[in-house]
Amino acid sequence: MALLRSNVIRNLSKLVHLQQHSFALGSSRTYANAIINGPQDNLCRTNSFLYKSQTYPLAHGRAGVLRSTMAAEMSVFLYEARSLSTQAKAPHQARQMGAMQVAMLSPGFIYEPYGPREPISILQRWFTRRGWRRTKEDMIIEMKSAYAISKLRKFGYSKQGFYKEAFELYKEINAFLAHGDKTSLRKLVTENMFSVLKNDIKMRETMWSSVYWELVEPAIKIRTLRARLIGVDRNDLKKVFIQLTLEFLTNQKFEAYNSEGAAVAGDKNKEVLVRDIWVFEKSLFHPGAYWCLCGRIPPPK
Repeated sequence: MALLRSNVIRNLSKLVHLQQHSFALGSSRTYANAIINGPQDNLCRTNSFLYKSQTYPLAHGRAGVLRSTMAAEMSVFLYEARSLSTQAKAPHQARQMGAMQVAMLSPGFIYEPYGPREPISILQRWFTRRGWRRTKEDMIIEMKSAYAISKLRKFGYSKQGFYKEAFELYKEINAFLAHGDKTSLRKLVTENMFSVLKNDIKMRETMWSSVYWELVEPAIKIRTLRARLIGVDRNDLKKVFIQLTLEFLTNQKFEAYNSEGAAVAGDKNKEVLVRDIWVFEKSLFHPGAYWCLCGRIPPPK
């Protein structure tokens, strides 16, 4: 048993030295967004977002979340480099343009979406085969995040600076949703999810004429749950996107009104504790790229 654990740990330690990026594996029911090469002044328009308040919904529905089929093995870092570039294809009308080069601006899905791990006892973890496998999987998950963050630091990333920027995006997107400001919202979300978001805003407007929303600052807690790199070109490992999954714990105020201006839901004088898990995305190979919101994961109950 000691020898087996030693081999597992030795193999896992090699992961830190791998110089390959993680590449998405499997299929997605969302499409990969692509445009013809040109000015890159609005990269985050190809990102997607769907908001659903845990207590008072500003927009109804749920973002589709891709469940990765990738096996949690060491070889995934070397094998995945051949995958996404053949599966994430440009739209049909772009492919018809033949020799013109196409540049992907967003993978169009959440890669390896965060989910809480089932608790396991120390005895099971250290003295059973299931526990050894679980320890190996947990270490791989954490090392992938550490590897992605280490690559991101080369582009000037700082935790404090990113949290400040992400929190501003969090406030803006929620405010635009509350006001039904589709024009401003479009600049912060992906194209495919924007279509869903518009329909959800319309659905909300059939229930309520208007809503009041306020974020009570500062946030109670912001923390990083997961970081992932997504390669999009098997011939160029520098072409990657990064996705950071953040948890926001905040107090918010909400109230909804009918066409006569009477309050019909919520209470703007009361603070409600809201937990959100949002996924932010950024291209690491497009000049001038900036952080955008690419999805939301329902918090575990």
